[in-house]
Amino acid sequence: MEEDKASDRSSPQVAVILPTYCEAENIESLVHTIGDLEVNPTIVVIDDSSPDGTGNIVRKLQKNHSNLVLLTRSFKGGLGTAITDSFRFLLSLPNPPDYVVTMDADYSHDPQDVPKLLQKAREGYDIVVGSRYCSGGKVRGWDFKRLIISKVANKATAKLVALPISDFTSGFRCYSRSYIEEILPKLHSETYEIQIETLRQARIHNAKVTETPITFTNRKKGKSKLTKNEILSFFVYMLRTTPKRSE
Repeated sequence: MEEDKASDRSSPQVAVILPTYCEAENIESLVHTIGDLEVNPTIVVIDDSSPDGTGNIVRKLQKNHSNLVLLTRSFKGGLGTAITDSFRFLLSLPNPPDYVVTMDADYSHDPQDVPKLLQKAREGYDIVVGSRYCSGGKVRGWDFKRLIISKVANKATAKLVALPISDFTSGFRCYSRSYIEEILPKLHSETYEIQIETLRQARIHNAKVTETPITFTNRKKGKSKLTKNEILSFFVYMLRTTPKRSE
């Protein structure tokens, strides 16, 4: 994994992780939008050598964004390893951020909600989940079948993971640095099951978890990259998850 970043940037309190594969249509606008937020974030784009030139766009943006980091992987890895690789990079900094936000790079997550997640995290929570299914949360652009599958999966996961939240599969989250430091060695997910694994570890370690409502909008440009194999691995992990308290 290659790191490309500005050398004169001191590490701020907040980092935003953007896993990318073929997001050339979205990444420039998204970087500008996140950079304009009043939270002074470091933006970490972890790109799996996208053939559409996503990485090249980020390199050009770095000329005017000293807070922009590009991590390039030579292969198309899964979401789970993208997140854990980014966690490791951020913890390796001389001054790691106090909070780390993960979100999609296709505008399905509204960057304007980042400060809302941070506000909740600063109240002392280890994980704040941007929730589609709590009071005030919404989903736009999904057909009925996809919405039902998602809600059923979350209901089933709630029984297995046993945390007081309603959206276990949302990837829009804010993590505290202390929690990442504690559970990173225990994370082994390669794909989308990382969303459940991080919450499962939160239950095991009695971490403080909450959620705040967001509006999820089905991706505006491009096509979904969630494959059948990734869906299968997600549900296999969900079925393996048990409410044990000791590991």
